[in-house]
Amino acid sequence: SVLCDAEVGLIVFSTKGKLFEYSTDSCMERILERYERYSYAERQLSATDNDTPGSWTLEHAKLKARLEVLQRNQKHYAGEDLDSLSMKELQNLEQQLDSALKQIRSRKNQLMHESISELQKKDKALQEQNNKLSKQAKEREKELAQQSQWEPQSHDLNSSSFVLSQPLNSLHLGEAYPSAGDNGEVEGSSRQQPPNVMPPWM
Repeated sequence: SVLCDAEVGLIVFSTKGKLFEYSTDSCMERILERYERYSYAERQLSATDNDTPGSWTLEHAKLKARLEVLQRNQKHYAGEDLDSLSMKELQNLEQQLDSALKQIRSRKNQLMHESISELQKKDKALQEQNNKLSKQAKEREKELAQQSQWEPQSHDLNSSSFVLSQPLNSLHLGEAYPSAGDNGEVEGSSRQQPPNVMPPWM
């Protein structure tokens, strides 16, 4: 151990079954674990090296038989070649198919529920977006209505001074002229002063 820098483990069983051990690393378990690890790797390498054509032939036969069994089961699941099956085998096949149908239907229902939930979320989002757009449209229409109400009022206020000033000069103009009597003469005694037609603000 000292000269070769090696790990040494010694196990001794006496005739009475008593155990004696010695290890240079003062830990026999670590040496044993290392031994198991390396011995397992060596066994794997030796098994690979010792393969013969006969073992390959046997492995090929096993795989071929397994493939035939899988193909036969696939046909049975598809409802084909059922004549060779007994009553018990048919019952087992029926139970397997029922179990498979239950799992398929369960998965189908799960996917349908997920799809419905997703569609409901999209519908809710579209409704919220529609309500938001409708609210914005109503606010815009209200603003346009207010603007259309203010514009005619300002136009009427600008033109009202011209409309009101026109009839002021024609008020009571017929009363300023004298009235003729029966003889065509002007009755001076009945002549009256024309009324004051000027508005108070002038």
